[in-house]
Amino acid sequence: MSAKTFWGILALLRIFWCLLPQTGYLHPDEFFQSPEVMAGDILDLQVYYPWEFLSSSPCRTVVFPLITSGITYWMIKSLQRLGMWSNGINSYTLLVSPRLLLTTFSFILDYSVYRLAPFWGADRWNALVLLAGSYVTLVFYTRTFTNTLEGLLFALLMVLVSPKAVGYGTDISQAKPTSSSLIGIITVAGFFNRPTFLAFALMPLLYWAVLNATSQHSIKTIANHLLKLVSSTAFTAIIFTAADTLYFTSIGSEISLYSIKKNGLLSTIAQINQNVIVTPFNFLRYNLNPHNLAQHGIHPRLTHFAVNGIMLFGILHILAISVGLKMLKINIHQLSWIRLHNHRPPTMLVLAKGNPTLLLFYFVPLAFLSLFNHQEPRFLIPLILPLVLLITPQNRTLKWKPIIIIFNVLGALLFGCLHQGGLIPCLSHLEQLIHSTESLNHPAHYTLLFAHTYMPPRFLLSINKRDPLVEIIDMAGTEQNTLCQTLGQLANNIACGTRETDKERTCHFFVITPGTVRTTIQKCGVLFKNETLIFPHLTMEDPPQISFLFSEKWRSQLGLYILQIDRNEQSI
Repeated sequence: MSAKTFWGILALLRIFWCLLPQTGYLHPDEFFQSPEVMAGDILDLQVYYPWEFLSSSPCRTVVFPLITSGITYWMIKSLQRLGMWSNGINSYTLLVSPRLLLTTFSFILDYSVYRLAPFWGADRWNALVLLAGSYVTLVFYTRTFTNTLEGLLFALLMVLVSPKAVGYGTDISQAKPTSSSLIGIITVAGFFNRPTFLAFALMPLLYWAVLNATSQHSIKTIANHLLKLVSSTAFTAIIFTAADTLYFTSIGSEISLYSIKKNGLLSTIAQINQNVIVTPFNFLRYNLNPHNLAQHGIHPRLTHFAVNGIMLFGILHILAISVGLKMLKINIHQLSWIRLHNHRPPTMLVLAKGNPTLLLFYFVPLAFLSLFNHQEPRFLIPLILPLVLLITPQNRTLKWKPIIIIFNVLGALLFGCLHQGGLIPCLSHLEQLIHSTESLNHPAHYTLLFAHTYMPPRFLLSINKRDPLVEIIDMAGTEQNTLCQTLGQLANNIACGTRETDKERTCHFFVITPGTVRTTIQKCGVLFKNETLIFPHLTMEDPPQISFLFSEKWRSQLGLYILQIDRNEQSI
């Protein structure tokens, strides 16, 4: 099978993998920084607004959530209003529609590899197969992470700073520099999406500056490029700031022509300045505080380099380190020769021309991100592009081909299906139960308690904000005593029927918890009349015991239980 055909199969797999859909739950940020917020704003569903999107602590731009989840939800809402899709709002469409848009955007990576591979000395289709076959592309780049958008913007930036004319090969002196206006727009957009984008953009921007200085000998020409860069960055920053300010404050309704006439232009401008919100600065202010960062987890500074890089890219990360060490050894040897002979060695060992720059594109962002003590694997997913371009020319990839395939298959199954994999199907099951014909004919009050799971995305239940019939209790990894006390209150009907409209309704109580915690819950002395097992579900916070995995109870250890409390009968 040719590499071109193999890439086509992997491209179709990426789309199918999205539509299936993937049930793996990687991190709450996948939902709570885009679709959860937009479902509440546009579809008027019951959601949980994270602190970053509260007006008291605005740390995330609203522009990209609007472009991704917002557009898809607006289209669904419009089709429903027109009567063209009456059942458009359900757990499947709410989950898949934003992912499908991001999956479409993910082919920006493929386009970038196709454009850049010849310039950096890599075979196009082999590089594309390496990219499309990575579980990072299949799993992370089909999700609504801000890190996904960061990777796509980084890919566009690498395309923009590289010479347009591939026919020139790698001869920088004959290359044509790209328009600086687009570079400025992408840089500012990436900064507003995640301020860490500057770590990824640093080397491409320096490379672009060197390219301009080399290919354009006129100082006036270079100054014009820089001026365009400044004007485009300022314009883009104003657009993002205005959008965020309008979203997080009521400034849009306060400022009008009447207020300008009444208070004067200067006082009105002062009022605007007092309300201006620049979300990236709030993000930096929060994350540069060690106390705030500690609340999200503290990791050793070598975690990205020694753990996360291998977890995401496997042998490719190790090969990149090997190439870096070899190049460092060659440079040290050349410097020693120059010091001894005062001239360059007559037979200098030269590697592929793109390799030194690509090494910087890969390791410089890695080094900057390692300065922070909070280090998660997803922070590194933008590095897949320079890594693929760096490793493809190395003949070692053929030697490690079986290991690369096995690693990516296991990674896709673990993170795409198993990891917290029961929570999304569980929410879909509960949504069908709540919206069933029986429930519509006989409205009941539902209390859903989640214990030892990731944060449940409320929007997947598709409950209207004005509907008080569903209450969600997220107890995360709470201790047994607190959990048992809450379960006892639910069994005694304390938490149900507090509203006048609820008192005559039937109350249903469900506990959602992994099979590894089920035994602990059974010790609380509460009876359960129904149970539903969602398989598979792997929680690393409460991992199954190895001995149980080889017993008859292995499914329960790798499952998520929906337990319905029997409030009429209780054991001691």
